[in-house]
Amino acid sequence: MGSANQTGSTARKARIEEMRRAEQARERRNRFLVITGSVVAVAALVVGGVFVVRSQSDDDGSTASDAKNAGKFVTGTDGVKTWKGTLGRTHVSKTVDYPMEPPVGGDHNQVWLNCNGDVYTKAVDNMNAVHSLEHGAVWVTYNSKAGKADVEALAAKVKKTPYTLMSPDDEQADPIMLSAWGHQRTVTGASDPNVDAFFEKFVQGEQTPEPGAACTGGLSQ
Repeated sequence: MGSANQTGSTARKARIEEMRRAEQARERRNRFLVITGSVVAVAALVVGGVFVVRSQSDDDGSTASDAKNAGKFVTGTDGVKTWKGTLGRTHVSKTVDYPMEPPVGGDHNQVWLNCNGDVYTKAVDNMNAVHSLEHGAVWVTYNSKAGKADVEALAAKVKKTPYTLMSPDDEQADPIMLSAWGHQRTVTGASDPNVDAFFEKFVQGEQTPEPGAACTGGLSQ
């Protein structure tokens, strides 16, 4: 069993490292495209026309976003809650009221929150964090009831784990919670073995709507 776990962990690390290399190449291409796009935009302004290219999945911003992610949580024997129902994936500009806190999916902002082991000391915008979950990140959140030692230990773990992020959330019900796209659980502390189990399963896990998508180059609060 130990050998199998080690093999799985090695394969997972190799997969993440491969994704990070692909992400770096994608960032280089994006920087080139941004520069090129800026030149084109300036030229367009000179002739009096500005054209905005919107993602096919974006809304037009003229109406309030649909926050009705129909469904409910179902708790498995392992203690992980899985959202059974619809989770929107539309990019919206209006505020989304999610049916759970922290949210585990739904319509979200077109800019993701950086999640390359990023630890935020202030509350983040749920709409950006949900986009990070769409990219396969695990989001660690805690409220004022969480112990200082646990928060520090979890922060250290997040900092060394690609496709993770951490932030305080005083609106959540439990002291420490872990979230991935469509999945969530509460843990008792940093030493809870369920922390490693959740990371192992959901960091770039099978639930990821956009596997390999960037976790850098987004928003950093």
